[in-house]
Amino acid sequence: MSTAEGAVASVWKRALPALTLVLVAPLVAEVLPGATRFSSLFVLPVEMCVWGGGALMIRYAVRRWRLGWAHMLALALALAIAEECLIQQTSLAPMFLRLKGETYARAFGVNYVYFLWALVYEAVFVVILPIHLLELIFPDRREELWVSVAGLIVAAVLFFLGSFLAWYSWTQIARPSVFHVPAYNPPPGAILIATCAIGVLIFLALGPYRDVLSRPSTPLRPPPPWLLGTAGALWAVLWYGLVLLGVGIAPWFPPAVAVGAGLLLAAVVLFSLPRWSADPRWRRGHEFGLIFGTMLGSMMVGFIGFIGAAPVDLFFKILVNLLAVALLIALGLRRRY
Repeated sequence: MSTAEGAVASVWKRALPALTLVLVAPLVAEVLPGATRFSSLFVLPVEMCVWGGGALMIRYAVRRWRLGWAHMLALALALAIAEECLIQQTSLAPMFLRLKGETYARAFGVNYVYFLWALVYEAVFVVILPIHLLELIFPDRREELWVSVAGLIVAAVLFFLGSFLAWYSWTQIARPSVFHVPAYNPPPGAILIATCAIGVLIFLALGPYRDVLSRPSTPLRPPPPWLLGTAGALWAVLWYGLVLLGVGIAPWFPPAVAVGAGLLLAAVVLFSLPRWSADPRWRRGHEFGLIFGTMLGSMMVGFIGFIGAAPVDLFFKILVNLLAVALLIALGLRRRY
């Protein structure tokens, strides 16, 4: 190998974790569960810019300033709010999908059950889970930034470019042309509130008072990895139920109960997981078991949305899900998790 070839190979090797995260974030959140199907796979590059770029920038900030799980969560929620209220605006616009033809849980211009589902789902499956999965895949580079300042600038530029393309293609093209619902422009007040919420979350995570989010959790003995995986799968299935309610599968179901159940599911995770991971008995095998189970539950329950789907979309989902499970098993065996 020549010197030039060696230099190129070295650059690619250094960039591999970052490039993989950019791809894995939309795969975990969109492709594997089936939200992005084979027939709509052309949107993957945009998803890589928004979801992948967002996850990469969040990880850079967390590792650059040695922040904790609460800071990552705050930044992940900021990204989710940006997606739901500024980019694709799916939590503000009247629902394009109403399974029983009725508007469900919409008040003050917000699809609030759907919004709750999206906030947690996108924070977990776009940011937190992919980052931790990639750090299991590249354990020797767990503490590295994975991207230079120049690379970070490129990621930011692509993020904003992808956000514009996602906004325009969804709100101005897909809604009126594909789903035959009017284009929607949120009121300025909603945009202002969302922007302020994003700013507050970023300030809490990165501002001068970020140490407030660094309080150590009280250690709690973690369950065995197989039990964590089972719990993660069950949680993913239950959380999917929340989005089904959000799109009106059961218009008679009290929205207040749906919101309460969603908040309870989120609270269980916030109460237990930081304490388990703070315990000295917590190992990477626990992390792997939880990630594996949560991804498996998400993939399996996603087949509900493929009832009556085009065969090519169903076969594609089966194929990519089987491949993902095989790769996860191979990772567990190789790293002995």
